[in-house]
Amino acid sequence: MIADFIYNTPTKMFFGKDCVKQLPNVIERYGKNVLMTYGGGSIKKIGLYDKVKELLSGFNIVELSGIEPNPKYDPSVITGAKLCKDNNIDVILAVGGGSVLDCSKAISVCAKYDGEGWDLISEKVKATKSIPVVDIITLAATGSEYDAGCVISNTAINDKRGYVDGILFPACSFLDPKYTFSVSKWQTACGTADAINHVLEQFFAKPHNAFNDGVMISAIRSLMANVKIALEKPSDYDARSELMYVCSLACNGIFSNGSGYSGWPMHAIEHALSAYFDITHGAGLAIITPNWMKEILSENTIERFVTLGKLLFGFENLSDFDMANKVISEFYAFFESIGIPMHLGELGVKADKIEEMADHILENDNTLGEWVYVPLDKAALVRILTASI
Repeated sequence: MIADFIYNTPTKMFFGKDCVKQLPNVIERYGKNVLMTYGGGSIKKIGLYDKVKELLSGFNIVELSGIEPNPKYDPSVITGAKLCKDNNIDVILAVGGGSVLDCSKAISVCAKYDGEGWDLISEKVKATKSIPVVDIITLAATGSEYDAGCVISNTAINDKRGYVDGILFPACSFLDPKYTFSVSKWQTACGTADAINHVLEQFFAKPHNAFNDGVMISAIRSLMANVKIALEKPSDYDARSELMYVCSLACNGIFSNGSGYSGWPMHAIEHALSAYFDITHGAGLAIITPNWMKEILSENTIERFVTLGKLLFGFENLSDFDMANKVISEFYAFFESIGIPMHLGELGVKADKIEEMADHILENDNTLGEWVYVPLDKAALVRILTASI
């Protein structure tokens, strides 16, 4: 059965070698005043910074650098919004990975709001205006270049929010796989783990349908195969291009058209982990995934595991629950094989915060309710976090 849905992706995507040559033609549609956002300077090392400045030599560029992984409301979003207001910015150009783009999306709405920007991000207030965002992506991971969401941390209150609103779709995204060649093994692995989890969050849903199952399983298979190649051969264009393309689709919503909504519980748990301990998002998800799977495995969910076992891993001649447990073991082994430590303690997470994080998740992410694929109360969240330590 295909459930009712509405779907729209207004973002224009340029994909392929040297696609950034089209950047001036895109930017000029919005105006001359550009806020260019980026992170720690990797774009300078790979020559992309100089390329952008050359392409946009006829524009007025204001820069916001130093945007961190798990982008922060204070200082990055607040500073960016002020720069936009003070310089009459027409368009924001995000150059970097998903964190830079997420921060830029938040800036785009906060710059058009006179109140406290966190009210928008925490969805206490509905955004009505935004500055157009254009991006050049240098990391295959979050899919922010093709979706309507951003994730922002407010360290003052140990809060990390996934903020989703149609107003946050980028106007245009440029994806040239060669700009991902220099991405470290750690970030390549964690970015892929993030994308795999995006797919799994949508796979574990009810109702579901055979078409989406097939597409999602193909996506996971592609990510698993190509990350191994990219880790061995960082400049392999074919592997990097497929990783980049699949990551862009994995969080876009197209994989869940006609299916039920799962609640994205693994992301809810990981957002608390990153809010409290500032760990790498994809690593946290990789660790949480098998433990969440163990928690929700039951007669009511077994079919999802069996489908993965048969279609993704090719398992045969096993009982349903043996197959399910083997699926869980396969995901654990895969994440470990690409260099992700599979215990939160190895990333600095402390067990004494588990109860507090569980309360935080319940307060801010709503893992309970009929709409959630498998509701998680505090006891369940504590079990998952404890098993993950």
